[in-house]
Amino acid sequence: METNHTKCLIIGSGPAGYTAAIYAARANLKPILYHGLQPGGQLTTTTEIENFPGFPNGITGQQLMDNMSEQASNVGADIRSGVVTSVDFNQRPFELIIDNHEIVTADTVIIATGATAKYLGLDDEKKYAGLGVSACATCDGFFYRGRTVAVVGGGDTACEEAVYLSGLAKQVYLIVRRNVLRASKAMQHKVSTRDNIKILYNTNTEGLYGEEVVEGARLVENLGTSEERHYELPIDGFFLAIGHHPNTDVFKPFINIDEQGYIMLPNTSTATNVSGVFAAGDVADPHYRQAISAAGMGCRAAMDAERYIIDNNIH
Repeated sequence: METNHTKCLIIGSGPAGYTAAIYAARANLKPILYHGLQPGGQLTTTTEIENFPGFPNGITGQQLMDNMSEQASNVGADIRSGVVTSVDFNQRPFELIIDNHEIVTADTVIIATGATAKYLGLDDEKKYAGLGVSACATCDGFFYRGRTVAVVGGGDTACEEAVYLSGLAKQVYLIVRRNVLRASKAMQHKVSTRDNIKILYNTNTEGLYGEEVVEGARLVENLGTSEERHYELPIDGFFLAIGHHPNTDVFKPFINIDEQGYIMLPNTSTATNVSGVFAAGDVADPHYRQAISAAGMGCRAAMDAERYIIDNNIH
């Protein structure tokens, strides 16, 4: 196997990975970044971004990620295609295998692999991605001011998204497959106080429809017997809020993660339980999941990695 060595290996792209690469490169760590199967991460599926500072007229997610990638390359980051398929954090330097055939050793590692939103598995979710289908109300809710939207889910996240959207949209439908909400009592109370949120219990989504963008959802309601009611619900936006899956499987033998799979950061830095391994972005952030907060964590992770190298006299 071919072997490469770097002072700083960054796993994953997106705002966290690319920002970490920019800072690490400017600190002369000569970082190598592997961008995985989706260069730029989830943000590349977002059409218009209006809440990332510095772009008064907005910017597409793809263009923002392209800009970050180009900037990282310009300051000296080595950006490569590949997926980390195996890691060994027990030895120093760390050893990682890329695409099952290339070995990379690293003095420090920054994990920025993100978290993948869970979907229902409908073909229409892919068809209308960025055209009415979203997994982030905070990111895209602004585009549905005064319009009608639906949120899928019955937990705290779904209720939070519904409450947030109720401050923007004319009408919010909360599609819940069971006959009760799983959300906390506090979140259920918030939902109940919003006049423009209507809960559709015992309801599943069969599909979406629309000429070029989402114009409605095809729903089926379980009436409590063998009967079902199939109907169409006109909506402008369809928001998934059934959870995220952090991309941490390959790290589980070494890195402490919580019950949901997110990397646990035991203190105020980005350091994991393994000395020399850091985490940034959605892979370690179940709360905010924003491009700007991920970028900030990427900056912090690179600075933490640089400090680790200095403190351990690594040349």
